[in-house]
Amino acid sequence: MPISRRTFLKIPVAFPAFSQQSSSPAKAGFAETDITPEIGMEQPGGYGKVFHQWFHDPCKARAAVFGDGRGRVALVGLDALIVPRHLVLAARREIEKRCGLPGANVLIGASHSHSSGPVGMVQPGQYDHASELVRRLAYEKSSAADPRYLALVRERIVEAVCRADAAREELALSAGRGHEDKAAFNRRFRMKNGLTFTHPGQGNPDIVKSAGPIDPEVGVIGAFDASGRLAGCVVTYACHATTSPGGISANWIHYLERTIRGVFGEQAVVVFLQGASGDITQVDNLSPHRQPGGDEYARLVGGRVGAEAVKTLLSAPRGVLTPVRSVAKTWTVGHRIPSPERVREALALVQKDPKTVDPADWAFAKETVMLDAQIQAEPRVEVEVQVVQVGPAAFVSNPAEYFVELGLDIKRRSPFPFTWPVELANGCTGYVPTEEALSATGGGYETRLTSYSNLEVSAGRQMADAGVELLKTLKPGEIPNSGPAPAFKGPWTYGNLPPQVR
Repeated sequence: MPISRRTFLKIPVAFPAFSQQSSSPAKAGFAETDITPEIGMEQPGGYGKVFHQWFHDPCKARAAVFGDGRGRVALVGLDALIVPRHLVLAARREIEKRCGLPGANVLIGASHSHSSGPVGMVQPGQYDHASELVRRLAYEKSSAADPRYLALVRERIVEAVCRADAAREELALSAGRGHEDKAAFNRRFRMKNGLTFTHPGQGNPDIVKSAGPIDPEVGVIGAFDASGRLAGCVVTYACHATTSPGGISANWIHYLERTIRGVFGEQAVVVFLQGASGDITQVDNLSPHRQPGGDEYARLVGGRVGAEAVKTLLSAPRGVLTPVRSVAKTWTVGHRIPSPERVREALALVQKDPKTVDPADWAFAKETVMLDAQIQAEPRVEVEVQVVQVGPAAFVSNPAEYFVELGLDIKRRSPFPFTWPVELANGCTGYVPTEEALSATGGGYETRLTSYSNLEVSAGRQMADAGVELLKTLKPGEIPNSGPAPAFKGPWTYGNLPPQVR
């Protein structure tokens, strides 16, 4: 569909040129493609069907390809709720066929934009094996992927990666971190009844304290040409993309991009990869003040994270980031299985008119029935944890909506100076909480057993351990620096003076 792009800021800033100061064959390239859904397509993110009625801003597939003369890796950020496993495998095969970049070296992550196109939740044909009732619940009553849109996204991922690969050139690269602790909040809280609630509501007198931390780190890799212009960057931050500014949208990532481009120019490609944010959103449940609206929220989060990325891009030393490598581990994980009694109760409930029962009870009963059918066809789920190294930085992916404590644990145990967890990458396994969240003192929305979120209790720890295990097989590259200060020749003539009082 035709896209009109509005300009955010045009600031005539001159940037200094930086040389590589190296004969290394390291190169990087960036590209983006349009994956904007059509008006009338499904808007994913809930347990029922919602359809897009208007357009706010384009959704994109953005790719960065890094090479060190020995190998290449690709990082792909999608403005999408999730990225199904079958889509990842198909895109990787086609990328390898078209441009020779090994599919195993491609990381594809979704931003989790709740205002994007229909890539989930139910996949085409997923419940064809099930009963007529289950098929009706899945295909007619649940959020479902559109086969035509999935084909478009696959095609545009491949195009973005191959274009980025073809655009590779020697660029001055930087790696750095910013700190943003006022755009994202943990949404889970300890309550006086001993349980943990998700979004208990502002002013709730039963809140005891927050149930977990946030991850305020803004991870940034920048790539600058010989004139100092930003060719592209990779940004990570941990916050649900649920600001939903109204209509089809990349969500707050749109304003992240506009903020960075407002300083560095429209040519800059901004690849965003979502951090471990399964329990992190923009909502401050402890604030006594009015919360912003959708577009206001999107501007707030995107602007603050973008500003921190800009500061990091301006200040991080530039040079060569090598080596580049990709390693991965794939295994299968079991489900948490609903009891036969729960399944029977759910079957009875879903056959009632939804208007005659509590909407939430009916929705979760539907999910229980679908999960029971899903487990029969797929008793175990394939999980991939991948580490993509770009010099001193390591992107550690998992396919979950991953709790922030698990991501922080990976960072603490990593040998890399920059370690950035990436959730909802290379597949989707739904919410994966900590083991404590699934214990007697846990609870909350993310721990509900559904067709979307159902992995066994230890799944989060398994993913963290796999990520750390892979990290320890790699050796971090050096962080660029601006070189040594010139030899001391004496103080500034104008400044080496005694005080004058008259």
